Amino acid sequence: MKKRRSFYPAFVIIVFALFMLLHQTDKLLIGSLQLPVSKSFGLNDFQWGLINSGALVVATVLYPIWGYLYDRYARAKLLALASFIWGATTWLSSIVKTYPAFLATRASTGIDDSSYPGLYSLVADYFGPKLRGKVYGTLQFTQPIGYLLGMVLALMVAPSLDGKLFGLDGWRSIFLITGFLGILMALVIFFGVKEMPRGKAEPEFEGAQEVSQFRFNWHEVKQVLKKRTMWFVFLQGFAGVFPWNVITFFFFGYLMRERGYDNNQVLFTMAPIVLILASGYVVGGALGDWLFKRTPKGRIIVSSAGVILGAIFLFFALNTPTSQPTLFFVLMCLTALFMPFSSPNVISTVFDITPPEVRSTTQAMEYFVENSGAALAPTLAGALSLYFAKIVGPFASLQFAILTVCITAWVLCFFLYLGALFTIDGDVKSLRTQMAERVQTSSAD
Repeated sequence: MKKRRSFYPAFVIIVFALFMLLHQTDKLLIGSLQLPVSKSFGLNDFQWGLINSGALVVATVLYPIWGYLYDRYARAKLLALASFIWGATTWLSSIVKTYPAFLATRASTGIDDSSYPGLYSLVADYFGPKLRGKVYGTLQFTQPIGYLLGMVLALMVAPSLDGKLFGLDGWRSIFLITGFLGILMALVIFFGVKEMPRGKAEPEFEGAQEVSQFRFNWHEVKQVLKKRTMWFVFLQGFAGVFPWNVITFFFFGYLMRERGYDNNQVLFTMAPIVLILASGYVVGGALGDWLFKRTPKGRIIVSSAGVILGAIFLFFALNTPTSQPTLFFVLMCLTALFMPFSSPNVISTVFDITPPEVRSTTQAMEYFVENSGAALAPTLAGALSLYFAKIVGPFASLQFAILTVCITAWVLCFFLYLGALFTIDGDVKSLRTQMAERVQTSSAD
């Protein structure tokens, strides 16, 4: 029995990793399906953009609501509900026949996109502070892998399924499959993942037979928002998503238009880069844990190093002549390695200073701020590209637009992290003191 109990947290991580892998695949493959979907509904670029913006807006609006629900009710059951919604809305997207209906169903897929705060909060109650960076890095490793899997499904599997599954177009068949996987994961989470008492993995409660049930309350939310580290986290979150979204939406166009790559060159260039980017989550999380054991500043140090090194290597990569593709590839691989360093460490930092009963709400607020920045990034990059096209010509405009947005955002993040270095010690100590007081109160009762 002891062996089974010790394996159970690993089982939970496997389930959540599968959930994130398949969910990210379903979420991100829509980008690779632009041509067949646009052909089915006769869409122009503006109409296509509305499809992608709809889900983002819905997810942004619902982040605070999901966060509140996760802190009030059983997170595992709510995650199962989110997975079911993912499957159901994707199925609806596969069968609708008109553009307005497809626009509505794709927007509805954003409902479950804001479900991650509960997942990360539940994981924090399975694993203590010294392990969370590695665990979150491992989970986030699945996101870029899901992006690659989505590309394979869209570009290779979907065309082979045309008319073979209920007579549907290939892209509709893919949505049927990923929707089924969402419902299957809902059943696995509902019956297989147990709720964990909030605060169970905090070091102060180690060895305790019972952990008091901490209930959500607005007073704790207000107290968290008074912590200066949280404001640095919020501000860097807003700025930090700009590079990710600019690269996601414009880098393929940059490779083709300004570096002259064809489809095969893009695929063979981007696939290794995405795999290295995925490993960056794990490496960054592990480094953050290692340094956090030595100083509360550890995660912030790793995050600040990641953004500044990412900025440096991206600058040199995009300024590499097109006649040196190997050097360009190496520099982009280095950029990809350091880009994700912040992500697992930011999540861990939020939980390092936040009481267990309001962690989902706090992280949902952080994601709300991030998504606000995400919505602005593509529009800003597009406007800058048009501006630079008048100055340097159309064959270098994306290079200047990408560099301007990414370098500016990462340098800003670096200085915000420097600010957090002066506040993190006190905020971590404050939470540890609060947890110790709760242990004493619980023992007295």
